[in-house]
Amino acid sequence: MVNWQLQVIVQIELWSTGLERESMEYDVVIVGAGPSGLSAAIRLKQLNSEITVCVVEKGSEVGAHILSGAVFEPRALEELFPDWKERGAPLTTAVTKDEMFLYTGAKSAIKLPHFMIPTSLHNDSNYIVSMGTVCRWLAEQAEMLEVDVYPGFAASEVVFNEDGSVKGIATGDMGIGLDGEQKASYAQGMELHAKYTLFSEGCRGHLGKQLIKTFELDKDSDPQHYGLGIKEIWEIPADQHQEGLVVHGIGWPLNESSSGGGAFLYHAEKNQVYIGLIADLNYSNPHMSPFEEFQRWKHHPETLKYLKGGSRLTYGARAIIKGGLNSLPKMNFPGGLLIGCDAGTLNTVKIKGNHTAMKSGMIAAETIADAMKLGAEAPADLTTYDSNFKASWLYEELYKSRNFSGWMHTFPLLIASAFVWIEQMIFGGKIPFTIRDTLPDHEAMKPAADCKKIDYAKPDNVISFDKASSVFMSNTNHEEDQPCHLTLKDAELPIAYNLAMFDEPAQRYCPAGVYEVVVNEDGSSRFQINAQNCVHCKTCDIKEPSQNINWVVPEGAGGPNYPNM
Repeated sequence: MVNWQLQVIVQIELWSTGLERESMEYDVVIVGAGPSGLSAAIRLKQLNSEITVCVVEKGSEVGAHILSGAVFEPRALEELFPDWKERGAPLTTAVTKDEMFLYTGAKSAIKLPHFMIPTSLHNDSNYIVSMGTVCRWLAEQAEMLEVDVYPGFAASEVVFNEDGSVKGIATGDMGIGLDGEQKASYAQGMELHAKYTLFSEGCRGHLGKQLIKTFELDKDSDPQHYGLGIKEIWEIPADQHQEGLVVHGIGWPLNESSSGGGAFLYHAEKNQVYIGLIADLNYSNPHMSPFEEFQRWKHHPETLKYLKGGSRLTYGARAIIKGGLNSLPKMNFPGGLLIGCDAGTLNTVKIKGNHTAMKSGMIAAETIADAMKLGAEAPADLTTYDSNFKASWLYEELYKSRNFSGWMHTFPLLIASAFVWIEQMIFGGKIPFTIRDTLPDHEAMKPAADCKKIDYAKPDNVISFDKASSVFMSNTNHEEDQPCHLTLKDAELPIAYNLAMFDEPAQRYCPAGVYEVVVNEDGSSRFQINAQNCVHCKTCDIKEPSQNINWVVPEGAGGPNYPNM
């Protein structure tokens, strides 16, 4: 048994005794075992094997909370591991063909010629992957380099030094009952202290959100923008499967409610297809349900021709951070860095964020390794990260796509798409002006009375399904007797304001059926939160019109358990 394992056992024993919260010291602590966090950990060890690194992950295992399309661009991986093929990296399905459709209605579509698709969306040399599987592989590589990876431990709070700099994080207590009292299973969390703490929680990380506010990291940025990605994996008949085919589509059904976004269908290996819909969270019609729009899209003939006769294997949902460079906050602060989707490094034009997240983590590692060469003189605030970032291909890539959100949120779909094409194909992403997108997504919602109600068909349980059966397929579970992690600033607001003004949109924007308006026996209404259903997508934290919902981390190991999403 290695030393770190003994340390963990000792700490667990200490927790159970109820003693004062214990701590462990590392050079670098990383929150989140996604592509950015694991790439940072690996690069740190590659640069200096003596640096001690710890990664904590709230999912039950590495990859349990990872959900991505995903068409993967291996550029960052090539830099991290030039021999990734020899190492057995799970990139086995090369993209063989790109198709893009403009869905013009429920039964019609126009297949766009290849020249009309911006080169940034061409997927030559890319791979269709399960990012959950990729992250598990990255974790194996990290552990071989003696990185300590602790799944099932949720970072619940930031720990600060007396001077206000970040000292590290604290993991959440286990075994707290719904009433806030300690249960027999109570185990106290612990503090992990570090010279530098990297926050790589993914989109809308709850600690990242706190740090952005505390250090005013976004004061010079446009408001951040988001989408909600809903995904299923299907097994389909062999004669309908085209391994390596990548299909993207825009238009119907989202255009019927004047909502933005698009759909994808990726033919992976073993007769599996990854299908999904991304709905921009700046939509204005409160009657719109991203989940139901996804179910509608599956019935389109261009989708149905692949799914007919197939079977659904799994389901999941996750918010996507998509504001791009204009919305990117300052990523350095005293004691740490925001990296990956915790900051917002996704390339919106490419619809890809995994290679950019990895690169942001690698830049963070290189910045830290250089700083630590200074020993005691190493600065608390890694200001050189910004210059290192701006000198990288990551910055250049994000700069070229900086106007995408502005175009798409300012103009109708076809006009916006034309502007994107002109900017990318004629100007190479370097058009001499910047389009700003200054309206926060949650402020875009209009009163329900001013919007057309949408009549969604009942699921047929063959192609389309309800939320309850879908959540079941995500393997989501939380200890039922624990404090609700979906906290309300004002418990009266959902019924007193949102119901009357917006027909309480949480009933529809949540893809897991967490929020319900229940009519009591006396005819009054109450707002019910089914927190056990939560798939940790963070949509509620983003889209609630009054920003009344604050998502905080539940007990470690709770939430979805995605096998290969």
